[in-house]
Amino acid sequence: MAGSRQIEQAAADWLARRDSGDWSAQAQAQLDAWLAESTAHRVAFLRLSAAWSEGGRLKALAAGTEPGQMPERGAWTAPPFAARAEPAAGADDGDIDAVQPAAAGSPVRADALVFAPRPRAPRRYGARLAAAAAVGAVALSMFWGWSLYGKVEQASYRTAIGDLTTVPLADGSRATLSSDSRIEVALSRAQRRVELRQGEAFFDVAKDPGRPFAVEAGGRRVVAVGTHFSVRRDGGDLRVVVTEGTVRLESEPIDGHRQPTTLLPAGSIALAGPNGVLVRSVSVDEAERVVDWRNGYLVFRDTPLAAAAAEFNRYNARKLVIGDTAAGELRVGGNFRWSNAEVFVGLLEQAMPVRAERLQDRIVLHSR
Repeated sequence: MAGSRQIEQAAADWLARRDSGDWSAQAQAQLDAWLAESTAHRVAFLRLSAAWSEGGRLKALAAGTEPGQMPERGAWTAPPFAARAEPAAGADDGDIDAVQPAAAGSPVRADALVFAPRPRAPRRYGARLAAAAAVGAVALSMFWGWSLYGKVEQASYRTAIGDLTTVPLADGSRATLSSDSRIEVALSRAQRRVELRQGEAFFDVAKDPGRPFAVEAGGRRVVAVGTHFSVRRDGGDLRVVVTEGTVRLESEPIDGHRQPTTLLPAGSIALAGPNGVLVRSVSVDEAERVVDWRNGYLVFRDTPLAAAAAEFNRYNARKLVIGDTAAGELRVGGNFRWSNAEVFVGLLEQAMPVRAERLQDRIVLHSR
């Protein structure tokens, strides 16, 4: 389950995307689905929506400034900002009731503001000025933040069984998806976030020290600045293989207790599960062999046949089934093309005490 900070950021991302004007029925359906997932999602989105609405007047006053630019101190009292807020002739600041569009239904424009007079009330300049300054500061921060966190890319990528694909990301990074895999990408000017929904992906991360690259999967985050690594989901377990640079493996708090962070340099193979994180340090060449599926190969080193069969099954619709315990415990080694399980089975029959029963949708391996 996502933490409160992640939910707040996701809500802000949705609001910024909707406010950008590039909004479709499909995007609305996706937002509705996200809101329906939990009460926390709805609360965060409604709270940010209300705050953004309060900042609507400030957005009109800020018209003409460059995106991401915050006016300098004192600029609100000088042209052009002061000119937009001057009351009508014969009125003073105690006569201004509201800012309205010049025509009903038309958008608010800085050059078409109408100020309506209202009955005078006792003047409390200090309190009113302090309240206005507080609201203005919050709204201006939000307005500046939307520009800073504006979306660069939000997309979903997936592969079918037996397919691989490499997708370029907007920040210059690349993601290579293994067979039957799916990722969700959300890149902004302030952060880079990818969620691995299923399968495995290898990331070639463009260096950007001010904007870490985070891959989230199964309650854990793999964070890098610029490096090469893979992340794989196997049920509730996670495997991280680092072939260049250093990444940081983080876990969500358990019962309110923060979990230790694990640093993984190049040559690390980390297995994270319910009982913690196990890290194995190998040579970079061996780490590269573990992710050689990118080149079409599976590499086995004294691997149980049951585990080797499971690897082939990740890439093929026709499954390898272990017929008995003795067959599953046999050890195999070598480099094999994952696209040709039939050749692998033929080699087993020639070199090992294995008998293959070939059926239309599967091949059953028996010991002999």
